[in-house]
Amino acid sequence: MKHKKGNNVNGWLIIDKPQGMGSTQVVNFTRRFFNAKKNGHAGTLDPFATGVLPIAFGEGTKLIDFITDGDKEYEFTLAFGSETDSSDCTGNIIVNGGKTPTKEEIISVIPNFIGKIKQTPPVFSAIKINGQRAYDLARKGEEVSIPEREIEIFGLELIDTKDNLAFFRVQCSKGTYVRSLGRDIARSLNTYGHLTELRRTKCGLFTINDTILLEKLKNIVYVEQANEFLLPLETSLRDIAVMAVSEAEAEKLKHGQALSPKVWEGKFPPQTMVATTCNGVLTAMVLVEETRLSPIRVFNLT
Repeated sequence: MKHKKGNNVNGWLIIDKPQGMGSTQVVNFTRRFFNAKKNGHAGTLDPFATGVLPIAFGEGTKLIDFITDGDKEYEFTLAFGSETDSSDCTGNIIVNGGKTPTKEEIISVIPNFIGKIKQTPPVFSAIKINGQRAYDLARKGEEVSIPEREIEIFGLELIDTKDNLAFFRVQCSKGTYVRSLGRDIARSLNTYGHLTELRRTKCGLFTINDTILLEKLKNIVYVEQANEFLLPLETSLRDIAVMAVSEAEAEKLKHGQALSPKVWEGKFPPQTMVATTCNGVLTAMVLVEETRLSPIRVFNLT
């Protein structure tokens, strides 16, 4: 039987991921739902976490890196008193009996976590160690040693406290493990802590307002109805400069050929990333260099 390749679906679908479902599961479901040839997610969310999960379809997969590299925003709940091996409520308690700090004590340590800081990701993470995922090694009972990494926290706010719980909002760079952040906040207060809730409210340019609930998508009978939730590729490029090129220039870019400096006439400084369009259609992502305009991603759209 000949394998059915699927449809040419292009665009972004921003899912509000439910708890208990992995990012790959969401990708597989949405690919089947749209009978799409190709899709992928931008920025993994643990099964424990909920919120903004951008799914790119077709030519949109070429833009995944631009979203993954963008800043993120999360809201999370930190429970004081115990620490788990996963740094969240899905793991096993490894130490117990810690105190619950006061609201004033929590606020006093927040400045220590703003800016460029070092953190050690949880052993139950997707980081690869000698080609294997850390969580796979940890589940086998093997000792996992993950080196520190530098990340950046742009903003950290204590929203409220209740009993042994503290509710936070954080804006952070790519590569930040919010579970580790919660664990480290508790440790800095000479106590223990783990996350009980984690929700991503922003990923790159996409926010919770752009999302559709997975359950809502499942209840749509006709794919045509779901198409209205597909966002154009350009939606992920709202903060990137756009430059129109001729059909001849677009053809060059599509074949991986660079354009000469006269095309942009000094409008953009070197090392600027620019989106080029031809007749209103996205053709390429190009890097402005001193002597040429080099194609980084080329799109086959009509």
